[in-house]
Amino acid sequence: MKAVSFPNPQAVEIIDIPEPTPGAEDLLIEIQFAGLCGSDLNIYRGLYPHTKYPIIPGHEVGGVVIGKGDAVPDSFDIGDRVMLSPFVECGKCPSCRQGRYNCCQNNRTLGVERNGAMTRQVVFPYRKVYRSSVLTTRELALVEPMSIGSHAVQRARVTAADTVLVLGCGTIGMGVILAALRKGATVIGLDLEDSKLEMAQRFGVPHVINPKREDPIQAIHAITDGEGAAVAIEAVGAAPTYRLAIDMVAYAGRVAVVGYAKEPIAFDTAMWVRKELDILGARNVLTEFADVIAMLEGRDKPYTDLITATYPLEETGRAFADWSAAPGDFIKIQVDLTG
Repeated sequence: MKAVSFPNPQAVEIIDIPEPTPGAEDLLIEIQFAGLCGSDLNIYRGLYPHTKYPIIPGHEVGGVVIGKGDAVPDSFDIGDRVMLSPFVECGKCPSCRQGRYNCCQNNRTLGVERNGAMTRQVVFPYRKVYRSSVLTTRELALVEPMSIGSHAVQRARVTAADTVLVLGCGTIGMGVILAALRKGATVIGLDLEDSKLEMAQRFGVPHVINPKREDPIQAIHAITDGEGAAVAIEAVGAAPTYRLAIDMVAYAGRVAVVGYAKEPIAFDTAMWVRKELDILGARNVLTEFADVIAMLEGRDKPYTDLITATYPLEETGRAFADWSAAPGDFIKIQVDLTG
């Protein structure tokens, strides 16, 4: 059967691999749509230090159950539409012992530290599979990236009383925005791309800032009566936005960071102390999958509009080349494996 492979950086191949056979507690899943993640792009570019080549990418997927092992509960049926939790925890490290499996220090993510699901079929433990009788497989492939942003909002303890600044309105940032709006917070979106800010506004964001057109510090002060945002959530992974998060958050504020920086960042740490900030990392997903599935099932917003482009399996190489050449032009790319 067909699968996407990175044989080495800057190269994509469509290869043939054997069809998998489910174990006793596994589901056999036909993958129909796979989203491209920022980690996939970094692996394609050769910038992810923990990945060994060749590797099959893919962990943002939607598919259909086509078989199951003998020990899978009867609650799973052939034909169920599903998505996958891509994380494997060790169960022994300090975070696992606290029940915070999302930040397991030995985590092995699908398509990053082990072969992924950008292939026609996969076998997967039923305990790591989530279903929806409402969502399409295309919509289910949005659940995992939206859940990353939702977890960042949980980490930042966002409430309806908060003004939340979201730095970066790409896929993860839109997940943050949607989760913060569901909490009833007032959301401010910041991005360098007007198209992404326009998308944020379509989803209900009342305030947007483009630092190319206006001074962001002055803009945030104008919106917040000089106080700054109660919460700032960084979803870019760049030195300027990390620093802006500190500068633009209010005294006694909370900063959650979900973007992976590609280089060391220097800070004026006196502001951390002077403002007495809570600075929180946000990694992966803990309990948010079910909430995000319920949000998408409500279809109260045009969620599939987040999908900028869809490429057939045979053109996955072009999808990565296009994204790498112009990352600002895309919010979410999906690969259609149904052909």
